[in-house]
Amino acid sequence: MTIHKEGYKTIALCAIIFAVINLVSFYYISFSLPALSWFIFLASLALLLFIVSFFRVPARVLTLDEKYIVCPADGKVVVIEEITDVEYFHDRRLQVSIFMSPANVHRNVNPVSGDVVYSQYHKGKYLVAWNPKSSTENERHSVVIKNPKGTLLVKQIAGALAKRIINYLSPGQQVEQSAEMGFIKFGSRVDVLLPPGTHVKVALNQKVKGGVTVLAEW
Repeated sequence: MTIHKEGYKTIALCAIIFAVINLVSFYYISFSLPALSWFIFLASLALLLFIVSFFRVPARVLTLDEKYIVCPADGKVVVIEEITDVEYFHDRRLQVSIFMSPANVHRNVNPVSGDVVYSQYHKGKYLVAWNPKSSTENERHSVVIKNPKGTLLVKQIAGALAKRIINYLSPGQQVEQSAEMGFIKFGSRVDVLLPPGTHVKVALNQKVKGGVTVLAEW
């Protein structure tokens, strides 16, 4: 397991705050209220370890197969439905949405290999990620990847806690399946818009792993 580069500054800041809090606790509280001082230490340590774990990138055997579309994120499948896309395709698409809790790995990956033909950031609201309107009204970043098998759109969506979406892709770029696409800080969701008739391989409420679990088959 490694730590994602997006976490370096956050973890360093949290480590400094942890050290300051516990130095103050040691000098001013530990002698008169040792139980409280221990509680402060353990609670702050638990929070620091949680922040570190949030930016973890576990070692995985990735799925690399052109006939498959892999999950772009860790989390739970919360939506499988046909919708009308109003951003790029302007037609009917099959949407699969993955909800990412704060405990999930938050590194996002490319579901397929291909050419990036669209990459656009949208300002928006911060509705809770499971709200159906979050897909079109929340802050988000959409990427369209095209290859000989077909074209799909991947949408990173901010939520009530997620205040920063990071995306590394730009139009004209060639990307590899399961390679890094971006990062969402502190929970949210990722939508994948597939061509109608695509054979979805996941089920509602299924827990999935980014770059590993097969989402669909062309």
